[in-house]
Amino acid sequence: MVLGGGGEIGRISQDVASPPGAPEPLGDGPGGSRLFGGLQAEGAKGVLIAVVSTVVVLGLITWFILRSPNWPAVRDAFFNAEEFRKTFPEILGRFRLNVQYFLIGEVLILALALVIAVMRSLPGPVFFPLRAMAIVYADVFRGIPTILVVYLLGFGVPALQLPGVPTDPAFWGVVALVLSYSAYVSEVYRAGIETVHPSQVAAARSLGLSRWQSLRFVVIPQAVRRVVPPLLNDFVALQKDTALIAFIVAIPEAFKMAQIRQAADFNFTPYVAAALIFLAITIPLTRLVDWLLARQRTRRQAGAML
Repeated sequence: MVLGGGGEIGRISQDVASPPGAPEPLGDGPGGSRLFGGLQAEGAKGVLIAVVSTVVVLGLITWFILRSPNWPAVRDAFFNAEEFRKTFPEILGRFRLNVQYFLIGEVLILALALVIAVMRSLPGPVFFPLRAMAIVYADVFRGIPTILVVYLLGFGVPALQLPGVPTDPAFWGVVALVLSYSAYVSEVYRAGIETVHPSQVAAARSLGLSRWQSLRFVVIPQAVRRVVPPLLNDFVALQKDTALIAFIVAIPEAFKMAQIRQAADFNFTPYVAAALIFLAITIPLTRLVDWLLARQRTRRQAGAML
């Protein structure tokens, strides 16, 4: 529910959708790419110069690497074709665990982070304890490196042997990722909530909605829609950080399987195979973020012209 339409409220909603002086997302034109949009504006000459300069730079980098004295040893240790063919299918099969960790963690992070952001945004002195709890939570888990949270929960909680509490390290690894990333994502949500103009809430209250109804039907839908691209950026990082669970689990996922094969074969090519698998997931997600940013920019520009 967005309070737009005619009159003063409609003008306010348009101003909030495109605040004066707000930084534009990276991108060039409707659906444009920040990588190729500038080249399209330059024309054929710009494209030619870009291609030539790219070939020259890549050629120089390749020449320096191939001319290094230890390149043959590095090639055999990191880019061994036979080792890659032997280990890649096994590592790819274990990557399903990373995907499971990511999907479970993403759902929990979205829900927990939204609760924390709402707690921190509650006005009035009566809600001060909730705001304080949300601030402390965000400060603590943003301040502790994620790998330390994974270690502390993955080894510490199972060692307590508490009745009824899971002892599976993978469970606590996912919990550690949820706690850490919820602190970051809650700040993204809060930034989106603060972009909603107070007049939107005032208009909703004047129509008879309660404070909670105004938050649910007016503020949160607008806030979430505006922060989708930065949320996706956080989840790109989350997909990579599922590899941190490898340090505490016995059942190997992609990164731990690469460690096992490297230790068995004394070759680092399995790490390269694992890196390529993660790239195959994260690069499309990154391009999706760019596309969403460009679409968001186009919609704001269209709204500003109305």
